Amino acid sequence: MERSSYAPVIAAALIVGAAVLGAAVLIEQSLKRTGDELASLRKEIASLSAARPAAPSAPSARRGPDPNERHTVSVAGAPAKGPGSAKVTLVEFSDFQCPFCRRVNPTLDRIRQEFGEQVRVVFKHLPLGIHPKAPAAHAAAEAAHRQGKFWEMHDLIFSDPANLSPERFREYAGQLGLDLERYDRDLKDPAVQARVGADLKEAEALGVSGTPAFFVNGRYLSGALPFESFKLLIDQELRS
Repeated sequence: MERSSYAPVIAAALIVGAAVLGAAVLIEQSLKRTGDELASLRKEIASLSAARPAAPSAPSARRGPDPNERHTVSVAGAPAKGPGSAKVTLVEFSDFQCPFCRRVNPTLDRIRQEFGEQVRVVFKHLPLGIHPKAPAAHAAAEAAHRQGKFWEMHDLIFSDPANLSPERFREYAGQLGLDLERYDRDLKDPAVQARVGADLKEAEALGVSGTPAFFVNGRYLSGALPFESFKLLIDQELRS
C-alpha cells in the first residue's frame, strides 16, 4: 500500500483521540465541580446542626419514694423497739428471706445502742414475690408478736437463712416458750395474713418495691446502708 493511503486513517485516529481527551477533561471537571458542591453542602449541614439547639433529654424515672419529701407511714400495732415518745421514728420495711435485710440488722442494733430512747425502730412486713419462703416467716413472726415475742422470733428467723420452713418456725416458737396451741391457731387466723397484707399495700402506695426500705421521720432511705448514712439523717432530725 502506498504511504498516501494512510492519511485518512491517521486523521481519523487523531480526531478520535482528541474527542476522547476532550471528554476525559470534561468528565474530570464535572467530577471536581460535584466534589466541590458536596463539600460545600456538608459544611452547610454541619453549620446548621451546630446552630440547632439540642433536644432536651427526657428526665430519668425515679425509683421509689421521693427522698426529699416526708411520707406518712402507719405504725399503729406494728412491732417496735423504743418509746412512742421518741423524737425519731425509724420504720423498716423488711423481708425475712432478703439477705440485705439480714445484713442491715447489726446496723439497726447499733442505732439503738448509740441513740437509745431517742430513736424508735418499727418493723413493717414486706415479703417480696421473688422470695417464696418469706410469707410463712412473716406469719410466724406476727403470730409470735401476739404473744409478745416478735423481736425474739425475728432474730431467730434471720439467724438461719438456709432453713426457712414452717416446721423450723414452730421449733423457734417452742424455744421461746410460746403457747404452741395458740401459735398454731394464730397462724391460721385471717387477721394475721391481713396484717401482713396491709403492710404490703402500704408499701405499694408509698412506692416501695424493694427491701430493706426505711423511713426516718418519714424521710426515705433505701438499702442496707452503713451506720453513718442513718446517723447523718437521725442527727438532723434530733437537731430540728
